Amino acid sequence: MEPQATLRQQYAMVQQSREVLLQYCDTITTADFCMENSSFGRGSMRNLLVHVGNTYELWLGKRALRREASLTAPEAIGNVEACRSFFQSVDALVAAFLDAFSQDYLSEIKLSINNTPAQASPLKLFTHVVTHEYHHKGQVLSLSRHLGYTPVDTDIMR
Repeated sequence: MEPQATLRQQYAMVQQSREVLLQYCDTITTADFCMENSSFGRGSMRNLLVHVGNTYELWLGKRALRREASLTAPEAIGNVEACRSFFQSVDALVAAFLDAFSQDYLSEIKLSINNTPAQASPLKLFTHVVTHEYHHKGQVLSLSRHLGYTPVDTDIMR
């Protein structure tokens, strides 16, 4: 299987797992979905999910594809359905990223991290954003449990 097909298939599994999470979030009241909790780094389930999308925008869009990136503000996402729409734009960005680097996922590209020159392969950047998403997905589920909900299994293997 071609590397591009493998990464597209892997991302399709990420999308399926994300949709399970969003379907679960559909069962959470909008007030709870957006409720700030200082015990969690990003404050709310909504904020965590927007942060996940922003990470794709920053690493794949701005740093790898060198696109202008205006990160989405959490307040712009008022409910789970708006979050789904936001992730549709993230999905389009991932597709553009995979297309742009389809011939070479292993060669290092030059980028800047906090105004410091750095290098990373497209495969490393892709791996970073996906594992970052799973880290924060766990926080979303944990935060929901603190609010009295019973989380569902959102793993790829369920």
